[in-house]
Amino acid sequence: MAEIGHGGKEIVERILDPKEAPAKVRGLKQVPVRSQIANEVIGIAYGFFCPLTGFMGLEDLDSVVKKMRLKDGTIWSIPILFDMSDQELSDYGIKAGDTICLTYHGNPMAIFEIFEIYSYDKQAICQSIFGTADSKHPGCARTYAYKDKFLGGNITLVTTPKINPPFDPYFIPPLEMRKRFREKGWQRIVAHQTRNVPHTGHEWLMKGAWLQAYGELPIEKPLVGVLVNAIIGEKRKGDYIDEAIILTQDELRKSGYFGDHNHMTSLTFWDMRYAGPKEAVFHAALRTNLGLTHHMYGRDHAGVGTYYGPYDAHHLLASVKDELNITPVYSMNWLYCPHCGEITSEGLCNHKSEWQKFSGTVIRSIVQDGVKPPRLIFRPEVFDLVMECAEKYGFGSPFVTDEYLAKRTPVFTIPPLAGL
Repeated sequence: MAEIGHGGKEIVERILDPKEAPAKVRGLKQVPVRSQIANEVIGIAYGFFCPLTGFMGLEDLDSVVKKMRLKDGTIWSIPILFDMSDQELSDYGIKAGDTICLTYHGNPMAIFEIFEIYSYDKQAICQSIFGTADSKHPGCARTYAYKDKFLGGNITLVTTPKINPPFDPYFIPPLEMRKRFREKGWQRIVAHQTRNVPHTGHEWLMKGAWLQAYGELPIEKPLVGVLVNAIIGEKRKGDYIDEAIILTQDELRKSGYFGDHNHMTSLTFWDMRYAGPKEAVFHAALRTNLGLTHHMYGRDHAGVGTYYGPYDAHHLLASVKDELNITPVYSMNWLYCPHCGEITSEGLCNHKSEWQKFSGTVIRSIVQDGVKPPRLIFRPEVFDLVMECAEKYGFGSPFVTDEYLAKRTPVFTIPPLAGL
């Protein structure tokens, strides 16, 4: 049975049979790619980015910039681009119509069938996607850093990536993810997008979304699950380290704050663009492909700084809701009320003068000091695991440092192609 993803298109994995791969790669020009491109090659090949089958050509990019749609009319909000400089094109002798082999860390990763080579106004991309041309916006900075030519064409993996511990159990591509949902008997699954270690405010965001998604379904057996889908990509100094993020999210299930019957943790390789509303729409497509039925969106989803209003993402999602196959679940903030003596929602509690909101800055300071916080802020099992990850993976820190960036074990590697 065909698995249908975003835009009503079938999800098809673009991965060569290992027996065919060496012959397909032999003799091709080999072009190394950076980590962002390698992440997106995986996203395309496994169907995370369905209906994309490769990097965007001019018509798709122009349509995304001007209409938030692919050229066939499918809603799509973030350009997926492969860039090269004129000098690189000349040095490699690459032209439209060529097929090349993309390599990562020296090993063949994918075949790239190049349909066209073109240029595009980067400022126009920024203004449309990020709502600003300000180079201080991290998404604009990433766009301005693209080289001057874009290459459009199809991607096919020639070998499967090796996902390194401790991430390996959490890489669950769309087709496998849908199979697991069926095995669990879940009829509705709500996505929790994250790039953080969870404090109890995050935990209650998930629990609130689970309740919202459950709705009118019968309760004799578990029919609804939460999927934590952690974004694993380029890190900045001061971010939580990837190992702490993925393991602590799963610890909520292992320690019983959730259970196997209603909670899973997974990852997606993606370098955040911080595009706010446009990234929210992208997340809707991504999680549709993973087989989810609902997606939680809080305030300022995927935003940065003051570029977006707190509910801009909700408004943009509402404008295209009839064309998305996933239901947005809008979440209010959760906070601690000493009068109630519990974690509660700002939509429920009226002791407004007593509210103690979760402050990421304060929590990070507590974690940095290594002092175990009250369990109403951080589950003790989560905090202990953060500290364990700091020692085991972070060279003494739970936050990204220069040493971590230089010495960490890659999340994935591309093994040598047997028989080449």
